[in-house]
Amino acid sequence: MKSLVILGSTGSIGTQALEVAQQAGYEVLALAAARQVDKLEEQIRAFRPAYAAMYDESAAADLRVRVADLPVKVLSGMEGLCTLAALPEADMVLNSVVGMVGLRPTLAAIEAGKDVALANKETLVAGGAFVMDAVAKAGVRLLPVDSEHSAIFQCLQGCPSSERALKRLILTASGGPFFGRTREQLASVTLADALKHPNWSMGQKITVDSATMMNKGLELIEARWLFDMPPEKIDVVVHRESIVHSLVEYDDNAVVAQLGVPDMRVPIQYALTYPARLPSPVKQLRLEDWATLTFAAPDDEAFPTINMARRALAQGGLYPAALNAANEVAVGAFIAGEIGFLDIMRLAGRVLDEPLPTPTSVDDVFAIDKQVREETRAAINSMK
Repeated sequence: MKSLVILGSTGSIGTQALEVAQQAGYEVLALAAARQVDKLEEQIRAFRPAYAAMYDESAAADLRVRVADLPVKVLSGMEGLCTLAALPEADMVLNSVVGMVGLRPTLAAIEAGKDVALANKETLVAGGAFVMDAVAKAGVRLLPVDSEHSAIFQCLQGCPSSERALKRLILTASGGPFFGRTREQLASVTLADALKHPNWSMGQKITVDSATMMNKGLELIEARWLFDMPPEKIDVVVHRESIVHSLVEYDDNAVVAQLGVPDMRVPIQYALTYPARLPSPVKQLRLEDWATLTFAAPDDEAFPTINMARRALAQGGLYPAALNAANEVAVGAFIAGEIGFLDIMRLAGRVLDEPLPTPTSVDDVFAIDKQVREETRAAINSMK
């Protein structure tokens, strides 16, 4: 029986991870969230973890009062998240925290010798080189939770690493709610429009990222680090049905794909139970129920974000972290009604033209993240 720490337990991935853990019979040792006190209290009462943490200090104080009748230790802030990530009793840490907040806890878990099931994009987008170096030094496993990276990971299991001759990794993209629209048509779309994802139920930030296709650009950066592949060998194809989750092409031109209904409990469970496969509550895929599966090239003119990610990787250093930071602030401003949809992509892309220093430590990543967030916020304020 595994003992799990789940960071970001009140979000979409976290709540589904708890369902998977319960079905697998795993112990939930610790839970952490940002500020959803009601939901975390409910989870604590249901799963009885020994530890909990809230990133927001005032929310943590509220939670301590609410669960004073239970034998749970409540921590707070970044220190609390990192403490939970490094708990000696834990076998695995699932990190589904949203944003740059997730990078330090990932490193804390790795340095403590824990396997990490990773659903926090920023960990590898912003700190890829430092994180993978830490993984190699600690000898732990970094298991992908994103459906696309999990699909690639699963496809690679059929070929021993010593014999692996990869030609391409092929990430599939749903295309989001605006597939087929021109750049001119995107100028007038609203937040409500952007949140109408055709296949997945996700948080607002990642749903908007899917609408701009930045989500796929960030996943391309993640794939570069997870699978040690040069970006020119990572392609993206739009697959509207979200049945083929990603593909691997070998040097003999054989292409291996992982298929399944669009349900995140499959990749979550595979990360938590790897290398075992357990029965799942997910609906069985019957191909006859899907009359047609379609594939198309991304529209790089309407959605330049994938190429922004490629450029950030080519420029290297702090550019992926800067791109991520600018995008995160811009998406937040769009959700708040401060800017238009196309402004997200314009604000994100402008950081690629700025001269940035060469990083020497992960502290440089956090420094550029803070700097770019401040500069992007200033640019947004000047637009009002």
